[in-house]
Amino acid sequence: MAASVREKQTVALKRMLNFNAPPLKNTAAEPVWKVLIYDRFGQDIISPLLSVKELRDMGITLHLLLHSDRDPIPDVPAIYFVMPTEENIDRICQDLRNQLYESYYLNFISAISRSKLEDIASAALAANAVTQVTKVFDQYLNFITLEDDMFILCHQNKELISYHAINRADIQDTDMEAIMDTIVDSLFCFFVTLGAVPIIRCPRGNAAEMVAVKLDKKLRENLRDARNSLFTGDSMTAGQFSFQRPLFVLVDRNVDMATPLHHTWTYQALIHDVLDFHLNRVVMEEGMGVEPSPAGARPKKKSRKTYDLTAADKFWQKHKGSPFPEVAESVQEELDTYRAQEDEVKRLKSIMGLEGEDEGAISMLSDNTAKLTSAVSSLPELLEKKRLIDLHTNVATAVLDHIKSRKLDVYFEFEEKLMSKSTLDKSLLDIISDPDAGTPEDKMRLFLIYYITAQQAPSESDLEQYKKALLDAGCDLSPLNYIKQWKAFTKMAATPANYGNSGVKPMGLFSRVMNTGSQFVMEGVKNLVLKQHNLPVTRILDNLMEMKSHPETDDYRYFDPKMLRGSESSIPRNKNPFQEAIVFVVGGGNFIEYQNLVDYTKVCLSRGRRLFMAAVSSSMRLSSSNSSPNLAKSDMDIDNM
Repeated sequence: MAASVREKQTVALKRMLNFNAPPLKNTAAEPVWKVLIYDRFGQDIISPLLSVKELRDMGITLHLLLHSDRDPIPDVPAIYFVMPTEENIDRICQDLRNQLYESYYLNFISAISRSKLEDIASAALAANAVTQVTKVFDQYLNFITLEDDMFILCHQNKELISYHAINRADIQDTDMEAIMDTIVDSLFCFFVTLGAVPIIRCPRGNAAEMVAVKLDKKLRENLRDARNSLFTGDSMTAGQFSFQRPLFVLVDRNVDMATPLHHTWTYQALIHDVLDFHLNRVVMEEGMGVEPSPAGARPKKKSRKTYDLTAADKFWQKHKGSPFPEVAESVQEELDTYRAQEDEVKRLKSIMGLEGEDEGAISMLSDNTAKLTSAVSSLPELLEKKRLIDLHTNVATAVLDHIKSRKLDVYFEFEEKLMSKSTLDKSLLDIISDPDAGTPEDKMRLFLIYYITAQQAPSESDLEQYKKALLDAGCDLSPLNYIKQWKAFTKMAATPANYGNSGVKPMGLFSRVMNTGSQFVMEGVKNLVLKQHNLPVTRILDNLMEMKSHPETDDYRYFDPKMLRGSESSIPRNKNPFQEAIVFVVGGGNFIEYQNLVDYTKVCLSRGRRLFMAAVSSSMRLSSSNSSPNLAKSDMDIDNM
């Protein structure tokens, strides 16, 4: 798999936008102007991959939501990119009846059923528009790629496949089947786009096993029909054939409940935890610390500002997995470098301006002229650099405000010690009772981590004391009630997760890490350095990739969709270590696990291996539901990791 998932999905989208023909290499040719009609699902798939400028370059003059009020544009072809839902099909039929466009290219994100296809055909006949429906395609693009090595299943209706949805006490069998089918459909689309049939490994007796069984069946059925298989012949582009098939590891969220609740210390994970960050876009309210309006004056409206954190942003690509203090230093260094370059341009301009009237002096300034010409030619690059510096200064400042106001450095360090069974330097009760330390949700997350990772549950009297402190801090105890039931059940079912030798190395407080002109006042915030360790999900992956014998993974089921007969065996037929792997957490992954896998990937790359990550439900939040909590926002918008 030479190309990344992001590249493959982008290529598939560009092909679709070129009427399902490969885009021409000759960019000088004028594109065919057309309209793009998408639903919310299609919008979410396209927006992290293609900018408005890229759409314009491909001839998309208008991009509109399917269910918006659209005027007829009779001499323009329309490309539709929508889910094959009843509601969407009805609207497409209405468009045909209203003769909105010259021709219709219908692209369905997921495979459309025959009955719905017949509904469109009937509407086209009734509207006398059969010749206008030029092409109908199943695109198999029902997943969202956020990074080269990370995808999520969906952003719309993500709560329908969340940890909470899967683990509700009152869930019906039919509801569970529907959730599993939704997950499997997206995973099938992922492998079609990837052009690879994986070897599937999963634990027994949970939702991950249900997904594995259904996915194996769906892949097997597609491979059996050789003529229409999506994994052979023309549907496979050059370079996708490989002697090494990828390993697909399905993990159930219940294997590790502490990590999703954990406060974090890396840039990307912090942004997701404390800011409004979805589909690689941060939405912030400007002027959060604005001075109050004069008495009697109407309060100023807070303007909302959006920032896109894209693959083209080199600073983001380099530092998204770095500890926050390191990011703050790097932003300051970038700013200082930019100011030095800006001052050089101003100095050269000033020399040219001062001596411009002296004809004799101009000939002596040829060297400065060359320098100025070079500086001016690099201005666009300099302006873009300034834009990115401003972006990260604003985002990092907003994150820092949260760290300081909620004492997130204290939470992170304390939780790391709890998870690594290190000696604690202060009592848990002190942090919960401290009115200045974090929000009620922060306190509940901390206590749940203590409860999950404790070798022995606290005594009833201690628990009552903790409960009283949590209630006094304004916490809702519903998540604790669920975790108590969950822990009692998992104690019977399996051994608790081991978090390895994690922990942090405190480097003292930030006193004057930055110079006096720094944008970041870091005083009082701990300078914590992360230690390298493997989280449970990474450890499971390592065992399966390296074919290690380990009690944690020895009982994992083994599925090979290419085998003629399905096998109940958990004994892998492949005895060689895998070169490529995809990890998926049923119930939701998080950016902490993603970053841990990225660090593990760097080790794999040194051995010539590659890794893709994904996460299954968007975020788990603390909720007051009586059954299972939507646990916490530190887990990610990643759908499956």
